[in-house]
Amino acid sequence: MALPSLAILGEISISGTILKVDELASVLQVCLDSGAKWALVPITSAVDVGTIPSDLIGAVNMIFYKSPQDAVFKALGVE
Repeated sequence: MALPSLAILGEISISGTILKVDELASVLQVCLDSGAKWALVPITSAVDVGTIPSDLIGAVNMIFYKSPQDAVFKALGVE
């Protein structure tokens, strides 16, 4: 079962590398303003969690993924 109100963040390079989200706090704010309650975030962006305001962290549930396949499984709610 897929997660409702899910935003999937991040980019994948041609070589398959998952790239970090620039300005994570701003991107999460846009997701929240658009109605997202969940955000799939690349694990490479975990270093920026400390820059996110606490009220924003409480409003959007972040789920980290480490590969494209991991993102798909998590988006679909499959373990």
